[in-house]
Amino acid sequence: MKLQDLHVLMSVVQAGSMGKAAQRLNTTQPNISRSIAELERTLGVRLLDRHRHGIDPTEYGRALLDCGVAVFDDLRQGVKNIEFLADPTAGEVRIGSTPFLAASFVSALVDRISRRYPRIVFHLVTGYIETLHRELSERKVDLLILRSLGPMADERLDFEFLFDDSYVVAAGAQSRWVRRRRIEIAELANELWVLPPPESVIGSIVMGAFRASGLGYPRVTVVTDSPHMRISLLATGRFVSIFPASALKFLARGSELKILPVELPMARRPNGIVTLKNRALSPVARLFIDWAREVAKPLAKRKR
Repeated sequence: MKLQDLHVLMSVVQAGSMGKAAQRLNTTQPNISRSIAELERTLGVRLLDRHRHGIDPTEYGRALLDCGVAVFDDLRQGVKNIEFLADPTAGEVRIGSTPFLAASFVSALVDRISRRYPRIVFHLVTGYIETLHRELSERKVDLLILRSLGPMADERLDFEFLFDDSYVVAAGAQSRWVRRRRIEIAELANELWVLPPPESVIGSIVMGAFRASGLGYPRVTVVTDSPHMRISLLATGRFVSIFPASALKFLARGSELKILPVELPMARRPNGIVTLKNRALSPVARLFIDWAREVAKPLAKRKR
């Protein structure tokens, strides 16, 4: 099997037709057909279904495409490894994370690494956990920094624990609540809440805290996944929210926020590194993971 033929197959499926693939690869359609036929002869199965709307991979074709993605990814990683060996202070790493971890722990991590290795390039993708898992499975990112949802549903993924996180109620430094020594959650029911959607982890913590006091979910003034917007609104002194405790340690504007003395249900969430099993990571990605372990050590010790 030739890598060029495998590359042609991937291009045909991405383009949706042999003609379009030929244009992309700057070759002729007979050459494209010859490469596909050679692959099908070698494997003894049909790889593509042809119809008037274009081309779709067969079950065998999809299996080979999955293999092709892994093969070319390993080749890219091999080139990166060679580049790193030639210059161990340069390279790139692709990280996926949720917005809050990206704005706090991951940002602090990038800041520390970039001070030591200023020529490393960091590509950061943020999104929901399901989307990030797909990005990792498709090898669009090298690793994820995420909160664990429990046992991995996808057997192709590995989770390495970094630190547990608890959650706290926070307000701006100018808020009237920061001078109180004790606050019952029920007293905050009519405050201006800025929270992520109710189906989020923080939404479930809010629901549990208010239910324990015999109350329903509070009326939320602003619903947003953006940590920066929540921080900006809290800084006015008018709003309250709930944050992971670790975020206040790493957020650049953490000094503008104060933890309120409110007891919340004990909801610890493990945060860690998610990687793809049997995937060779680049030296820069391994370096990033080593630094993540070091930066997380004080948090892991504090929670024990």
